Amino acid sequence: MAALCTSVGAAEGTTLTIIKPDDFHHHFRDGPRTKSVLEHVTKRFTRCIAMPNLKPPVTTTELATDYYNHIMKSLPDTQCKFEPLMVLYLTDNTTPEEIKKAKETGFIKAAKYYPAGATTNSDFGVTSLEKVYPALKAMEEVGMVLCIHSEVSRSEIDIFDREEVFIEEVMAPLTRDFQRLKIVMEHISTDKAVEYVKNGPANLAASITAHHLLYNRNALLVGGIKPHFYCLPILKRETHRRALVEAATSGSSKFFAGTDSAPHETVAKESACGCAGVYTAHAAIELYAETFDNVGKLDLLEGFLSQHGSKHYGLEQNQEKVTLVKKSWTVPKKYNFGEGDLVPLRAGESVAWSIAE
Repeated sequence: MAALCTSVGAAEGTTLTIIKPDDFHHHFRDGPRTKSVLEHVTKRFTRCIAMPNLKPPVTTTELATDYYNHIMKSLPDTQCKFEPLMVLYLTDNTTPEEIKKAKETGFIKAAKYYPAGATTNSDFGVTSLEKVYPALKAMEEVGMVLCIHSEVSRSEIDIFDREEVFIEEVMAPLTRDFQRLKIVMEHISTDKAVEYVKNGPANLAASITAHHLLYNRNALLVGGIKPHFYCLPILKRETHRRALVEAATSGSSKFFAGTDSAPHETVAKESACGCAGVYTAHAAIELYAETFDNVGKLDLLEGFLSQHGSKHYGLEQNQEKVTLVKKSWTVPKKYNFGEGDLVPLRAGESVAWSIAE
């Protein structure tokens, strides 16, 4: 399935050297599968926000510490400079004391708000915004970032409308009541979210995935169901994709990269009830480069990938560099994933940009 908006862009062989990027939304999974993911991640990113929706979820400082150690032990190269940025999974019972304890570790940078039932392994998530107000107040006090899966999960709300309803029901009171809390609306997918963040307060920002920039819902639905394009938030209309591209390539520091690369074994995706998630870790920054190249904005790619997110999170800018070259390559049809395998985005198809060797 070819991506949309494929204009000529830069000439073949063009090179672009940028600060090595960060990814502010990544799923590393657990067990031996983590090492499989890291083999792709460490080549492209210096730091990644590690999503906490495991089984069981990472709800305490102790669990986050164990997961941090697991990721570090799973690195394919012990000499590589990679830093996982850990995240607590917010529940109705998360206490201010737990937030303060997490902050003191130095490596737990955020807490994640999952509306209960909204996405993969979110059943332990928040059932009501007010129930986490004590934890949010503590986060505001200690300077911890709030990451939000910005969709309601009620069955009566159409899946294509859940982001817009969330803005009305949750984001509006949240930004009103917590004006010093740094907030990230993760993987935004609609023009409504773009406008809300663009016109919102300075403490509000958003991450955008490569697949939401490159594909609309036709990729998932036209010509038969394509399970490897199924993700949450679900791909939307072309008008929304174009709004996301405009936001990402605008140069605004309110928008930055969060891949939401979410690996699942092939058998879990190709089933009667397939898991939500698109795997992009194998080509993430190359796919972002395609998007920016398509609209003639390569000069703004470094800000989106390497500067805006670290600024919002209060992190120092990376010093290492990476060079991209406009050289097409074909994505393998499958990659190893622990003891199984997975199908990546663009499996068997080409990606226009490569990382220079």
